[in-house]
Amino acid sequence: MSDITLTLIKLGFLAVLWLFVLSAVSVIRSDIFGARVETGKAGRPPKVAKAKTPRTPRARKPARGKPRRLQITQGPNAGQSVPVSDQPIILGRGTDAAIRLDDDYVSTRHARFATNGEDWFVEDLGSTNGTYLGSQRITTPVPIALGTEVRLGKTVVELQK
Repeated sequence: MSDITLTLIKLGFLAVLWLFVLSAVSVIRSDIFGARVETGKAGRPPKVAKAKTPRTPRARKPARGKPRRLQITQGPNAGQSVPVSDQPIILGRGTDAAIRLDDDYVSTRHARFATNGEDWFVEDLGSTNGTYLGSQRITTPVPIALGTEVRLGKTVVELQK
């Protein structure tokens, strides 16, 4: 082979190597610092209209009463809980999460638990490994009842009285 051909092969390999390094740095940066959040007036997050979702039939009869806490029942953070209110609860590895999970399979902003006043909903926030109700992966806000197990990575969470 000529010297020019070898030089072109070396430069091509070097370019591909740099593309790989830059993409790896980009992924690590987004995992560490999270996604950029738009802010509204006075630095507060903008209000987002809650989407109405059609009710889906539930497999078991819902427990009576309203939930008082969101409890981690399995996984690295088992036993941790947070009281519920009208504000959404975000779960993930990020610093802005209400419950910060030490699970390698959980994204920075993994899932959100929110209420419309009557029912509670769980929503996947575009996580890599997904959010599951039983064996069903969810992609849209799904209503959940008391005691329904929601799996995020190796962590299992449920609403409790």
